[in-house]
Amino acid sequence: MQKVTVNMVSDVVCPWCIVGYQRLQEAIKTLDNIEVDIKFHPFELNPNMPEQGQNLREHIMEKYGISEQQSVDNRARLVEAGEALGFAFNFTDDSRMQNTFKAHQLIHLAAKKGLEEEMKLSLFKAYFTDGKDVNDQNVLVEIADAIGLDGGEVKEVLQNGKYAQAVREEEAIWMQRGIQSVPTFVIGNQGIAGAQEPATLAAFITQAATQQ
Repeated sequence: MQKVTVNMVSDVVCPWCIVGYQRLQEAIKTLDNIEVDIKFHPFELNPNMPEQGQNLREHIMEKYGISEQQSVDNRARLVEAGEALGFAFNFTDDSRMQNTFKAHQLIHLAAKKGLEEEMKLSLFKAYFTDGKDVNDQNVLVEIADAIGLDGGEVKEVLQNGKYAQAVREEEAIWMQRGIQSVPTFVIGNQGIAGAQEPATLAAFITQAATQQ
């Protein structure tokens, strides 16, 4: 059995990141004799997002210079892509883009406890499916508690910014490697941007396994 590490650079408020993750899972199902280890790495789509966030539709129209209709069409495409992969996007007119720096610190803590994947998926679901504020400390403590982390420790880590510097440094490393958009999958020595189809991801993983 060969082992391939897939480094996934992503943000928890990036819809195509959860689509990309689900497609990666579909790709893994098709592989023979290759074990895949997924490592998550932080990227903030909006590092300057204020604490209170911003209306999601307004934010997308402003950031990408698109019309309201294009925004509606994009959401419909995402909902469809999610449904095909068993993930529910529940967008509303009140959906907000949020600051994710605290969420990334929480993922960093979870990784130390071997719960990084569970944490990442819980945050995706909390934000996209349940419409929760993943910048709210109480919400983060609740999510962490549900996957088996110590709520008291989580609160302390977030309040004192214990892993703030570590997250900033890791973000900087991936940006220095030229990653400017997410999701990006780094498989072997290849960087693959975007929520690629399962067959494409499977081909890159197989190639990485043969090159080892």
